[in-house]
Amino acid sequence: MKFLDIINILKNGESGVLEFSISNNPQIYQAASLEKATESQISFLEEGSYLLQELNKTNASALILPNKKELSNNITKRKIAWVTVKEPRIAFAEILEIIYPKIIPIKDIHNSAIIGTNVDIGEHVSIGANVTIASNCKINSEVIIHPGVVIYNDVTIGSGSELHSNCVLHPHTNIGKNCVIHSHAVIGSEGFGFIPTRKGWRKMPQTGKVIIQNNVEIGCGTTVDRPAVGETVIGAGTKIDNLVQIGHGVEIGKNCAMAAQVGIAGGAKIGDGVILAGQVGVGNRVNVGANVIASSKCGIHADIEAGQIISGFPAMPNKLWLRCSANFKRLPEIAKAIRNLNRSN
Repeated sequence: MKFLDIINILKNGESGVLEFSISNNPQIYQAASLEKATESQISFLEEGSYLLQELNKTNASALILPNKKELSNNITKRKIAWVTVKEPRIAFAEILEIIYPKIIPIKDIHNSAIIGTNVDIGEHVSIGANVTIASNCKINSEVIIHPGVVIYNDVTIGSGSELHSNCVLHPHTNIGKNCVIHSHAVIGSEGFGFIPTRKGWRKMPQTGKVIIQNNVEIGCGTTVDRPAVGETVIGAGTKIDNLVQIGHGVEIGKNCAMAAQVGIAGGAKIGDGVILAGQVGVGNRVNVGANVIASSKCGIHADIEAGQIISGFPAMPNKLWLRCSANFKRLPEIAKAIRNLNRSN
């Protein structure tokens, strides 16, 4: 595709095209990182990027740049085609969709799929090899189910959703529209509910269900448990990374983001727009307010008010954590000074 054709498509996107120079209007076949891009490839640079030195060495045929005159003037001298946009990362995402269009499976049901009774399958649905769908399920239109997926009874999947190979949906799970469930994710598995008795652990039946609202993406190996009663809910637009554990009865708001190995204990409530970095742990029945940002390995054991940036274990305001962590390496000398002070008294 010619670079000018790409620019014309970007003009209808979200990135906000400002100016461009097509130089020799190169043919673009691939995208690459700035430092590895070569002829016929396109790359990008963000505002405040640490790759400024790489910009002078790149061999890309075309670049997406922030609106900085000194950058575009420099690239023009090197006869590299460029476009400046308000949001370079969004523009690069749009270009990746252009250059590498999604491969849509044939809208058909593979002859090895096992489908139970009273299953309502909408129009233009793709069901791959060795898929198992139990009874009383509803699969809405334009759903893609890749090979090896297992769907228990009484499951509903909203239109436009995609289930990748070998994910599992347990009974009564409700998946919204345009969701993506990645490989080996398990949705609606039994919550970890056991009661200590004099004879040992008694199992609490887990009779609830999981509701995944619209436009949610759930990564590989992630588990979302159903509760004893009631619902576990994942709010619309939320994005969940690989290997995340979401306990029974958890309520997650809209447009949250959770990185790998986050663990959320049963009954916790996560507000809208919350960001949990890798390995964050949220305690049982804790409430995390809207728009909270928790840094990596943060341990949240008590309620957090909306809008806070928190770090540490146990969690505390980020600025306080930074001051504390700056003193950690000085603890031996501080302890020694205190011992000497005590001796002198």
